Amino acid sequence: MKKLWIAIVKLFGWKFDLPPADDLKRLRHCVLIEAPHTSIYDFLLGAACVWRMGLNARFFIKKEFFVFPLRHFLKWSGALPIDRGNKNNHMVDKAVEAFERNEELTVIITPEGTRKQVKRFKRGFYEIATNANVPIAITYINYKTRHMGVGPLIMPSGDFDADMRMILEFYSNVAPRNAEGWNIELLKSTYRDK
Repeated sequence: MKKLWIAIVKLFGWKFDLPPADDLKRLRHCVLIEAPHTSIYDFLLGAACVWRMGLNARFFIKKEFFVFPLRHFLKWSGALPIDRGNKNNHMVDKAVEAFERNEELTVIITPEGTRKQVKRFKRGFYEIATNANVPIAITYINYKTRHMGVGPLIMPSGDFDADMRMILEFYSNVAPRNAEGWNIELLKSTYRDK
């Protein structure tokens, strides 16, 4: 089924910008962030990209989606239910423990945490990468060019704002599906040097 979905995505004119095979190995143990996230289509296209790379990927999704008939598909595709209404859901701790148990694990996170426009990225992805001592892979889906793939791989420096400036600079030329859900200049202004 994964190969079929990849073929369908290609049929619709999408191109995969993937790293060489040697670099792909580094993606087998990292936090992979996917932005901009403004549409459910981002999930469908992102799944094709991750499957195309052959990654053992897991991702968090709000528990409300785990209903019949979606539940089985979500589990099969690597989804982990998360109670976003509960501030003590221990998402970071659970992800770090999973990295410690698995030498090949990619955790996918949409740092906006919603498809609506936000002023800043949530810190969970950064805390997971820092605490698990794994790199952050910056991925994208560019609706203007119909290309999706992987950008730079960075190790968290410990300076969240500085690392966010670098990440957002990469996303400056990436076009979302829904422009009203993504304001790169607003995001950048949040992390400017004070």
